[in-house]
Amino acid sequence: MIGDSVILRVDSLVRDFGALRATNNVSFEVRRGEIVGLIGPNGAGKTTITNLVTGALPKTSGSVFLKGEDITGLKPYQIARKGLARTFQVVKPLQGMTVAENVTVGALFGRDGRKRDVASAFARTNEILSLVGLEKKKDFPVSAITLPDLKRMEFARVLAMEPEVVFLDEVMAGLNPAEVSDAGELVKRLRTEKNLTIVYIEHIMKAVMNMSDRIIVLHHGEKISEGTPQEVVSDQRVVEAYLGKRYAGKCGI
Repeated sequence: MIGDSVILRVDSLVRDFGALRATNNVSFEVRRGEIVGLIGPNGAGKTTITNLVTGALPKTSGSVFLKGEDITGLKPYQIARKGLARTFQVVKPLQGMTVAENVTVGALFGRDGRKRDVASAFARTNEILSLVGLEKKKDFPVSAITLPDLKRMEFARVLAMEPEVVFLDEVMAGLNPAEVSDAGELVKRLRTEKNLTIVYIEHIMKAVMNMSDRIIVLHHGEKISEGTPQEVVSDQRVVEAYLGKRYAGKCGI
């Protein structure tokens, strides 16, 4: 359920790489319980924004607030401990370990830096693996599971940290249409069951339209549109910069 309170606020984020401005005064708010799609052409600044918000990149200027607290400048592990976690576009599991052991790494070091004992961490792992549908593969080495299952394991590893806000970076990349549908349903179900707020980067517009409460569109490092899915796909700036007239025509625009 979407609440009225703002859980994440991004104010005027700027990131320069030498003479290149990758993001230019990007601002947005996310309400508790929302699923927000972050879309735009390749190179629009989506992953850069994710890296800035989660502390993986230092900001040139701007601020990030989580539950009203200024988290600007904190290190990624500090931000994760405050309840904001992320997945990565390219999943990098801990090789030589099982699915369960990979997820347990997240469970051992949960929110607020509290280290769990191994028994409670494994219990947490089993619960999360059941939620994402990997309970029967928990003892598989990560080298033996498919790409869709790797993506589920990555999501499980993040969930094991007990986040409140999760950034998902192209969790559907490389999946076939049936797998994309399954992934979308999983995200929506876990939003409800784990009281998550989700911001996700995605290029598969059917999934974006089906999953999102709101969509934010970036182009050349700037926010060019924000609104409901129907509002965004009706925005001529978005059609010209990203969607193209063919997709707009399919939507009856």
